[in-house]
Amino acid sequence: MSNSNFSTIDLRNALGSFATGVTVITTLGSNGQKVGMTANSFNSVSLDPALVLWSIGRDTNCFEDFIAADAFAIHVLANDQMDISNRFAKTGADRFAGLETSEGLSGVPLLTHYSSCFQCNIEHQYDGGDHVILVGRVLEFTDKGHRPLIFYRGNYADI
Repeated sequence: MSNSNFSTIDLRNALGSFATGVTVITTLGSNGQKVGMTANSFNSVSLDPALVLWSIGRDTNCFEDFIAADAFAIHVLANDQMDISNRFAKTGADRFAGLETSEGLSGVPLLTHYSSCFQCNIEHQYDGGDHVILVGRVLEFTDKGHRPLIFYRGNYADI
């Protein structure tokens, strides 16, 4: 618990002033099931070696699957994919129901439409308070060059 002079809601709102892209991150679960979630915590780390990171909340329903995974794929969503972002942000539903996917490295499910996609092996996991920071080594990527889906101050935005 923090001794700060600000609320976590105020902090979250201020952090929302940093516009981000929106990603869907996928992996194979412990039982071989397709697992995915929406995240905007994606960031580049290093070009050599090729490393990227994202973070997952410890209370996320697919937390254990991602923490146990050896690989994941990060899909930077295109600006026409609000529905996909919303689908993968919901809990309690089969996020892949009726959705066409292909199989990536290590069997990780890949979306067929996106702006760019990074297929990664887990390089490191770090404690990040109420999140765990996952660093992935990029093994392959595809850049389709579509305009990205942007999230700003709690809403989708256009650039």
